[in-house]
Amino acid sequence: MKYGQIVMGPAGSGKSTYCSTVVKHCHASRRAVYVVNLDPAAEHFDYPVHVDVRELIHIDDVMEDEDIKLGPNGGLIFCLEYLVQNLDWLQEQIGDGGDDDYYIFDCPGQIELYTHLPVMKQIVDRLQKWDFRLCGVFLLDSQFLIEASKFFAGSMTALSAMVTLELPHVNVLSKMDLLDENDRKEVDRYLDPDPTSLLADLNTSMSKKYHKLNKAIATILSDYGLVQFMPLDINDEDNIGNILLYVDSAIQYGEDLEVHVPKLEADDDGDDT
Repeated sequence: MKYGQIVMGPAGSGKSTYCSTVVKHCHASRRAVYVVNLDPAAEHFDYPVHVDVRELIHIDDVMEDEDIKLGPNGGLIFCLEYLVQNLDWLQEQIGDGGDDDYYIFDCPGQIELYTHLPVMKQIVDRLQKWDFRLCGVFLLDSQFLIEASKFFAGSMTALSAMVTLELPHVNVLSKMDLLDENDRKEVDRYLDPDPTSLLADLNTSMSKKYHKLNKAIATILSDYGLVQFMPLDINDEDNIGNILLYVDSAIQYGEDLEVHVPKLEADDDGDDT
């Protein structure tokens, strides 16, 4: 059994920074972790990449192809569809590895890949057939959550990704380290909120004709219980460890690992108590 995180979120939400932070945290604790880059438009990394989809197909090659003639968004979708057609390549690059290997899949920022297109779902399904136990990690920029309307929009997007991929799901508010004290207090109300209590804030910023729709959205979020976010401060090692522990628990990582108990040396008289 292998384990992994599918790291998702809008462009600029801090996915690569999250991957880098987790990798550094794991290396510091002598825990092996492998990163798989699934973003054909990625530019650089500050952590070692075990598998890079750009070795199979690069978005620049697609956009420069005169026969294809696609822009950035269309080109990225084309690249992921090409990967789906060549998943044997991905399996070969990942290799057999060993039991309990841990992978982080750094994914593109085009949100439609997770909300209504079948591409990422096809990749996830194939990984599960290869004995991967996966958790979706959905990142939102904490600077984005400055008002109720944006909270509801981000939460509905996260919910759509969870329903589409059918994976255990963890929401993370990234870039908390970039907020000042006042902004942190404002964001705190969205970490574990009651959507019905935020409904009044949403209604005050929108026309009355949308109030029934707003109530229906709040009810959906309450029914699914997908309104809890974990804050990520990359400067706080305890915070990083808590998020990793939460993800590990969702996929039951570590439950089957052998526990290494140091042997006690016997005393001179043969009593080893």
